[in-house]
Amino acid sequence: MEIQEAKRTFISLWGNFGTQWGINRSMAQVHALLLSSEVALSTEEVMDELKISRGNANMNLRDLLNWNLVYKKSVPGDRKEYFFAEKDMWEVAKRIVKERKRREIEPLIQHLNEIRNGLGKTSDSEKEFAKTIEGINQMVSRLNSLSDTLLKADEHAFFGMFMKYLKK
Repeated sequence: MEIQEAKRTFISLWGNFGTQWGINRSMAQVHALLLSSEVALSTEEVMDELKISRGNANMNLRDLLNWNLVYKKSVPGDRKEYFFAEKDMWEVAKRIVKERKRREIEPLIQHLNEIRNGLGKTSDSEKEFAKTIEGINQMVSRLNSLSDTLLKADEHAFFGMFMKYLKK
């Protein structure tokens, strides 16, 4: 397989997996393109390579910048902005976990607490529903704690701890 074919396959694969991780295909493909590039790319180069519109490219580059997965670079004498991806995959994983935690886990915990605190818990159905909400809240809180552990962990220590856990 030639390198260009391998890169196209990777970009397609990353785009497909991105949709399963809850991000849009274009954002994942832009990320994959930048991951697979040895040099920083301009918005126009991203558009040309992926055959996407300027608006689509700009929106996804902005989102990747907000997730701290991509950086901007200026080239002296050139007015264009260039973009390159964080390529340390451990760092990428931690940043994704941090962003998903902020966007999904923390608001869910807050809403579950509001629901739980708003229940009267006098009827059997209220008590049963409160139990269900509490069970979900405990599970989500554990995920939150696990993500905190991941964010604090160093790559080797985390994988060592993870492997030890798997061997039990």
